[in-house]
Amino acid sequence: MGQPVERASGEGGTEEAPRFELPPGQRLQRGWPVTHYGPVPKFRPERWEFRVFGATADGGKHCWNHDEFTALPYTTVVADLHCVTRFSMLGAEWGGVPARTILGLAPPAPSVTHVMVWAEYGFSSNLRLADFAAERTLFATHKDGELLTAEHGFPLRLIVPQLYAWKGPKWVRGVEYMTADRRGFWEERGYHNIGDPWREQRYSYQEEPGDGPEL
Repeated sequence: MGQPVERASGEGGTEEAPRFELPPGQRLQRGWPVTHYGPVPKFRPERWEFRVFGATADGGKHCWNHDEFTALPYTTVVADLHCVTRFSMLGAEWGGVPARTILGLAPPAPSVTHVMVWAEYGFSSNLRLADFAAERTLFATHKDGELLTAEHGFPLRLIVPQLYAWKGPKWVRGVEYMTADRRGFWEERGYHNIGDPWREQRYSYQEEPGDGPEL
């Protein structure tokens, strides 16, 4: 069982690569374990806001409240999820707002090369712009037709099928456009800056020149 997934290329782009097996070092998971760092945040819809800021094309900040964000075009993506702790879920259906929709509504400046995805409690994860803009990168609100639970990231988590799951934070609140790379929360604590499961890029000591900024 498995679905074709986008695989990040070594040059910072993406390419379609059909995969019908587990990445190296992974095991098939039945069900969906809860894994996260810190407490589960309390969702307050009247205070919730999704922001796009940083090096935007118009120099401004773009914001959506919860009603506005959930009214954006909804799509579904069938994609695998590979956790760095070595379990993989194959063929899950995710529903939500494509990252490309956000890029279209709040375009980045031409000089943008990376994004930082920000979540509750100041958690962050950096991505190459090409990975963020990949066709099946999704701000997910649903899994298999059901709303995400709070433990799994409700109201919003990022799904980046071609990278390890830590690159898709739970409880997302915004995106920062960047003109240079900067490590996120786990990347500063020893995880690989890129996180390609097919290359088994788990830890920073595996990085090669050009994979990321110095620690």
